[in-house]
Amino acid sequence: MGLRSLLFICALLFSFALMAQVPPRAQKLFEQALVLDAKKKHSEARLTMEKSIAEYPTYIDAISILGTWYFSDHSFRRSAEVFQKGYSFDKKFAFPLAKSLVYSGSTSEALGIISANSAGAADRGPWDKLRTQAQFIQQAMNVPWRDTAYNMGRPNTSDAEMFPWISHDQQTLYFTRRMNNTDEDFFITSVDSCGGWFTGTNMGSPPNTLNQESAQMISADGHYLFFMQCENRSINGWGQGGCDLYMAYRADSIWSVPQSFGATINTPGYEGMPCLSADNRDLYFVSDRAGGFGGLDIWIAKFRNGLWQHPVNAGSQINTAGNETAPFLHIDNSTFYFASDGQAGMGGTDLFMARRTGDTTWTKPVNMGYPINSTADESSLSVNRPGDTLYFASDRDSVAGNFDLYQMRLPSKLRPIPVNVVKGYVFDSLSGGRLNYASIRISDAETEEQLYHFNSNRGDGSFMITLPAGRAYKWQIDRVSYKDGGFVLDLSEIDLNQPYLHNIPLLPSDYIAPVNDTTVLTIFFPVSGASLSDSDKAAIAQAMSPWLQDKVGLQIQVNGYTDNTGTPIINEELSFMRAGLVAQEIVALGFDPLSILTEGWGEADPVDTNDTEEGMQLNRRVEVVIRR
Repeated sequence: MGLRSLLFICALLFSFALMAQVPPRAQKLFEQALVLDAKKKHSEARLTMEKSIAEYPTYIDAISILGTWYFSDHSFRRSAEVFQKGYSFDKKFAFPLAKSLVYSGSTSEALGIISANSAGAADRGPWDKLRTQAQFIQQAMNVPWRDTAYNMGRPNTSDAEMFPWISHDQQTLYFTRRMNNTDEDFFITSVDSCGGWFTGTNMGSPPNTLNQESAQMISADGHYLFFMQCENRSINGWGQGGCDLYMAYRADSIWSVPQSFGATINTPGYEGMPCLSADNRDLYFVSDRAGGFGGLDIWIAKFRNGLWQHPVNAGSQINTAGNETAPFLHIDNSTFYFASDGQAGMGGTDLFMARRTGDTTWTKPVNMGYPINSTADESSLSVNRPGDTLYFASDRDSVAGNFDLYQMRLPSKLRPIPVNVVKGYVFDSLSGGRLNYASIRISDAETEEQLYHFNSNRGDGSFMITLPAGRAYKWQIDRVSYKDGGFVLDLSEIDLNQPYLHNIPLLPSDYIAPVNDTTVLTIFFPVSGASLSDSDKAAIAQAMSPWLQDKVGLQIQVNGYTDNTGTPIINEELSFMRAGLVAQEIVALGFDPLSILTEGWGEADPVDTNDTEEGMQLNRRVEVVIRR
């Protein structure tokens, strides 16, 4: 139960005001205090309300409002003192008093108030939850972590700073700032020569706009930006939600114009706080869509076969009837951190950790304890690549909701699995040219269980892959127009503190003449088009008719391509969708679906320049290749 619940309880107390007439001076001071607070003169408002109570010590309305103000200020001891005055003559102040005592750390005194007043309560649920919280705080503060969380200094301002995201080289920190409590934008800071942090600078446009941009994350390879954008409501109210997920891409230092994830992920409800797995294939995010456990839940969408699949709920082990937010999956792909106000904790929103036990199953979440969590709100976090440092947002040293960024050495019990970083590029072994969009699949060398799927960067053919240390991995690499490659990489002796450099050569597929590969048909598509015309269908039927009578041993490859505009993930999805339409027509003609290999290669392997409209038109194509 947070500040809103406390306000509601105090509002109920208003109806139990004593029947005695409030003295005029006390009434006048009370009204002056309300005006001062509305003008954001908070210190004067509180002092004036204190004077009103001094004039009339049993002024229930004044006691209720002043106690709530102090609670909102995180002045929990002063809040308790005010509610204690009310409790001395009206037991209906018992709950806000007990809550203030819990948040001030006076848990033994709070438990006494709870025991004395909860038995006869009409609704014991809030009392039981408060008792559990008090007992948890007692236990947590008796065994605190050795290290202390400290304010990060210069990146923080009088505005709220939230959603820290540390780069994998640990030199750059991205975060969200809520400016003047109205606009949210992305900021960036870097490490100074003394190991501290510089003042944050606005990331500019793109990705920032006049709308609300928040809760950003940067993919492990540094090329993708995923984030939440709010105030998107479309004219009909349903085309977009109030908050949706967006992505941007950069090949070098310039971000593309952000694109919406579309209706597979976004709904008219709330979608936000994204986190992408290290292999860019699993997207964790927060939504209040139907099918959850209550409030905000964490959901997971998988990128498979060139498409984002329908999201699934992370399950009851993670989600509760409360709010689960700010998911963060470490690059070990196993250790999961998030925020929740629905589980036992220090109060408000706490940070939790769970470990993966299966593809969609997790251990029971563990509260990350004190002093990581406090009786204030800890709202978001990230953990660096080595797993020894935690960055998080908390409003512990300010009024409710005015967050700052904090840093702390992460206790060993809460650390992720050690990982190696493997980086390099894919290249043509004959010409030495870099190869973008090469598909890299990694499996366990012993069990051959497929673990990860990456693509080399579209700009320079580079990759950066993080893998749990101490194991051997089987790598399989394929790219259109090149022969498949593969090798086993043993990381058991590789230094954890330094990236391991490994470049991957591939031979062109025509280095040895292909076995009777024949391109029998090419279909071109308009910009963003994903449908076949009647003439396209007629062309497919005509091209395939010679092969209908002799289909034994026939292999059909249907390859989709796009131009280089837009985002690579979207292009891969679009090219796969187009290839699938052509494949469906071929199956309808009577060919065996098992003889057809459908692939979406996105912007890889252009046949013409992407610098002209004519060239881009030729690159937006689906090719049907017959192999005998």
